[in-house]
Amino acid sequence: MSAGPTNGAVSTGAALRHVLGHLVTPLLMCIGMGLAYLGAFHSPQPHELRVAVVGSGPSAQVLAQTLHDKGDGALDVRTVADRSTAVHQLKDRDVYGVFVPNGTAPELVVASASSDTTATAVQKVFTQVAAQQGEPLKVTDVAPTASGDPTGQGIFFLLVALSIGSYASVAVIGGAGAVLPLRIRALLALGTSLVVSAIGAAFAGPVFHLVGHGLGGVWAMAWIYSAGVLFVGVGLHTFLKRWTTFGVMLLFVMLNFTSSGGIFRPELQPGFFGALHAFWNGAGFVEGVRSHVYFGGDGLGGNVLVLAFWLLAGAVVMGVAGLAEAGRRKSAKADRGADRGTGRVTAATGVPLAQTTDETAEVAAEEELEEAVGV
Repeated sequence: MSAGPTNGAVSTGAALRHVLGHLVTPLLMCIGMGLAYLGAFHSPQPHELRVAVVGSGPSAQVLAQTLHDKGDGALDVRTVADRSTAVHQLKDRDVYGVFVPNGTAPELVVASASSDTTATAVQKVFTQVAAQQGEPLKVTDVAPTASGDPTGQGIFFLLVALSIGSYASVAVIGGAGAVLPLRIRALLALGTSLVVSAIGAAFAGPVFHLVGHGLGGVWAMAWIYSAGVLFVGVGLHTFLKRWTTFGVMLLFVMLNFTSSGGIFRPELQPGFFGALHAFWNGAGFVEGVRSHVYFGGDGLGGNVLVLAFWLLAGAVVMGVAGLAEAGRRKSAKADRGADRGTGRVTAATGVPLAQTTDETAEVAAEEELEEAVGV
């Protein structure tokens, strides 16, 4: 009679420990997302923001030096002899704003397609300069964004859609597909990336008109990006199991979105995120699309190389996972043979140990899948 309450208490305690153990993942996500997003976006301030002042005389030199000194590291100001040369540097993204002094009509030349928030920051600086001269500032945009993307941030939100479709699929392929051979999971990842990239191309083109041309190139970069995320994620699943969701969110959300340059370029962010921008895959996609669509392919090769590097890294992770799984299968086969030979059973149920182990693994995989998809 006394065994009932005792067993109930033990069962409740075990269930509570189980729930609390699974709560660790969302709480870590909360901390990680807060640190990443607030750290990257809460207080954008320019640092070493490259701008040019047109002119070769003493007045241009004095203005450039004054802006540099007053900015206290916010601006990297250079002088350029003529407007056409400065605009060429702007389109090459060597500078992000060109100020053309004029006694009656000063002009600021920007390329908002490279980053609308950066163009706004530059405009704020030179509006104050023109106001001190008592003249209105004329703003000329030599690389405006597509009509369907007036803020220039549509490419970033396209990145978000591609990323969610990719890393959420990792949970399904890695969890529900864990019993499948790795080569089949790799084919599933490849096929899923093609579907995700096609959806992304539809969003970028006929659905929202985020780009006015070059849709084929956008689709190709979306496919390489998605395949890289899926291969890395599915490969990591072999080692991380139920922690895979947190792992892929760390890689492809927390560090990825914040360093992509889609909201603020590195010149407006803390140095950590600016450093990641140089080689993270989200930045490769965002900057690659900008280069391809708005800047005649300038710098496109480097961005595609970044995407290809992540795809190659995913292939390497998958290869290592394949070796690890082969070793596990060999060990499990030997254990099952030993269990059958000795007839070992579990003390609690009398069920053969190998069968109990298999059933436990199935339950764990189901719990992992539910947790991952639910997040």
